[in-house]
Amino acid sequence: MRSAAIATALLASTFSVITVSAATPTLNVYTYDSFVSEWGPGPQLKSAFETQCGCVLNFVAAEDGVSILNRARIEKSATEADLFLGLDLGLIQEASALGLVQPHQVDTSGLKSELSWNNSEFVPFDYGHFAFIYDSRKISSPASSLDELIKSDASLIYQDPRTSTPGQGMMLWVNAAYGDESAQAWREVANNTETVTKGWWEAYSLFLEGGADYVLSYTTSPAYHVVAEGVDHYKAAAFSEGHIAQVEVAGISAYTDQAALANEFLQFLISPEAQAIIPVTNWMLPVIDGVELPEIFDNLVTPATVGFSPAEIAANRKAWINEWRDAASN
Repeated sequence: MRSAAIATALLASTFSVITVSAATPTLNVYTYDSFVSEWGPGPQLKSAFETQCGCVLNFVAAEDGVSILNRARIEKSATEADLFLGLDLGLIQEASALGLVQPHQVDTSGLKSELSWNNSEFVPFDYGHFAFIYDSRKISSPASSLDELIKSDASLIYQDPRTSTPGQGMMLWVNAAYGDESAQAWREVANNTETVTKGWWEAYSLFLEGGADYVLSYTTSPAYHVVAEGVDHYKAAAFSEGHIAQVEVAGISAYTDQAALANEFLQFLISPEAQAIIPVTNWMLPVIDGVELPEIFDNLVTPATVGFSPAEIAANRKAWINEWRDAASN
């Protein structure tokens, strides 16, 4: 009888665990690989949000923001994503037009006024400007404009605009600076290019290994080296014609059955707790005021912003990619 009682108790206990486990919701988030790396914001955000939501936050990594959009476009209603995290202003118009996202229910009134955010489908979680990073131990007089850089003999690494949001930023930068003469500018870029990578991490890793004089990254990249490594010789070149801004955003999949949980996560992303994590792990700027940052953030390059609206990018993106591809292959 005692054995039977024990067996009955164990069976009841097992059933209880299975019941609780089955009731625990999972939020699947498509994002980019550096976001979920051990040094990125993903692990800390996962721990903090799971404590709050009583859920499982499951990150699914792609190489970059453009890769996230490409995957979502292919999968459509078959996607397992509940939320897309890592698109930017250059991609949101297309994602919306494809019907991949749905309106959020997030209170964005606490966002920085400089963002002027009024989009009903996407919520920004960080922002910054693209920049070319160089090693000041090797380069004492950095280029002061995009045109000067392109026409120099300095070697460059940048990312493919078909797969990478920084690569797309480079494409926008060239078109903003050169307009109808962009094809010729791309041919000059090709003369200096060491390699074009699929994503940011591959490009930056090659640069740190001495693969080129400059790499396309962010004005905030030097902050990482100061805070995490204690070195200050990596600098961002400030260009007189201005820099392309990137606002990274997250949006809820149109096909999710976890819309309420996705909205909860979006609201968490712009909370003081999450915003304190993101700048010193994703090395971008916070989207709310009052976040305490390391002193180095006060000394970063603060460029003028140039570029295009999301609608302009959506209307021209395919043609600009074709122009880049044709020029880069010659």
